[in-house]
Amino acid sequence: MTKRREVDPQKLAAALERARASLSAEDYELLKGTADTLAVVTQELERRGASIQRLRHMLFGASTEKTEQVLGQDAQAARKAARDACRGDDDHAKRKGHGRNGAAAYSGAERVKVPHASLHRGDCCPECQKGKVYPLEKPSLLVRIKGVAPLSGTVFECDELRCNLCGEVFTAQAPAGVGEEKYDETATSMIGLVKYGAGVPFNRLEKLQAGMGIPLPASTQWDLVRDAAEKLAPAHEQMVRQAAQGEVLYNDDTTMKVLELTGEQRAAALADEASDERTGVFTSGIVSTGDGRKIALFFTGVQHAGENLADVLKRRAAELPKPIQMCDCLPTNTAGEFETLLAACIGHARRKYVDVVASFPDEVRFVLEALREVYKNDALARKQGMAPEERLRFHQTESGPRMEALETWMTDQFEGRKVEPNSTLGEAILYMQNHWSRLTLFLRVPGAPLDNNICERALKKVILHRKNALFYKTLNGAKVGDVFMSLIHTAELNRVAPFEYLVALLRHPVEVAASPADWMPWNYQATLAQPTGAAAP
Repeated sequence: MTKRREVDPQKLAAALERARASLSAEDYELLKGTADTLAVVTQELERRGASIQRLRHMLFGASTEKTEQVLGQDAQAARKAARDACRGDDDHAKRKGHGRNGAAAYSGAERVKVPHASLHRGDCCPECQKGKVYPLEKPSLLVRIKGVAPLSGTVFECDELRCNLCGEVFTAQAPAGVGEEKYDETATSMIGLVKYGAGVPFNRLEKLQAGMGIPLPASTQWDLVRDAAEKLAPAHEQMVRQAAQGEVLYNDDTTMKVLELTGEQRAAALADEASDERTGVFTSGIVSTGDGRKIALFFTGVQHAGENLADVLKRRAAELPKPIQMCDCLPTNTAGEFETLLAACIGHARRKYVDVVASFPDEVRFVLEALREVYKNDALARKQGMAPEERLRFHQTESGPRMEALETWMTDQFEGRKVEPNSTLGEAILYMQNHWSRLTLFLRVPGAPLDNNICERALKKVILHRKNALFYKTLNGAKVGDVFMSLIHTAELNRVAPFEYLVALLRHPVEVAASPADWMPWNYQATLAQPTGAAAP
């Protein structure tokens, strides 16, 4: 059996620093991560109220944090009984969907018209022999699904004829556009979408294509998306400029790995005195909303989310008022020189209560149920399409009393000596009290959101890429990924097909460079519909 040994985290860290000179950078980061994980787990086990459930949640995350799942079956059964009482005995629960899609859902499918074999408009009815047949408004629809490779290919066999006397060779003319480039814009767009939108690494796509009989080397894929990023850059830069004018900006970041990040590149992005102290690499996500549009931006490098947001806001028009900034309460999200109306994420504050539900079930139940009503009010305001001012008044009337009751409850927990400030529940309460003004900005400022969920969902694209591809090789490769991810996710947020959008940009690089504002996801189709040389309104 392995002998049990007490390990001091500080001594372990010191030993690791002494051995740093003899380790490669990759080995050092691996051992440092292991030591940090050991320190966190040890600290967690030594805390009061530690449990296996809490430790599992901390290491692997929770599959869901819905109130019913956190509080248990009793709360779920109570809510179901309340819904049944409201509906009445004769109203049955909504039947789950069967998971199938109708023909209308296949907007990208090829449409083939099938005429009737023997009947035409105005022909005599073969049944009654008196009337005449006419087509119905809607035809009968059948869907046929076929399996194809992400990228398909066509081999054109052009006939060649040679004169047996003079030896001259005559080659059949290829179809228009064939022979100029082996890979057209649809191929590049599909590679970018599969890689940066779906998180499939180049080598996996290479194996898939080889299995389908259409080889596509990983190196070729990289060459295509690298060259395409230069054509897409004007549209991406325009998105950055328009994002800076947004009414609400959400920001956060996640860790990333760049294998060949030089010291010169790090120093160029940071102040010289800070370049040696900061060793991390991050991908920041920024989502800007305003005028009914949403823009997602990604930036990979040594800067934190707040510093990248500062770079974006440098493009903001001076006459515009300060935007609302939504983020969690980490200092890295507000680092940088800019002015915003700062709002804090209620979801992060709520999660601290979720973590201690096993030790304080009654107290956590009170908090979660209070916040649940606030979220229900916000969902109702969104469903009814309330204007920002109307939504503010609605929240002040309906959600304000619940938040006041929650604030009073937190104060009473400490003043009545019901909860120790240094307990796990006390820490959750202190976090919420310390950031109460930011957490309740939605009760004072029109348009202030409740949480940072939209940005966290955007960062899932980065996390998916990191999970599958593990890293970027160079900072230039990271920049290419940022451009593609920004364009793809912005199109998705505005309910535009990202593949069609990328194809349009790559097929009109000159026009995009000349007038990028006319080639945003929400207006590029209008631009395409304009006569040649005309700009979209």
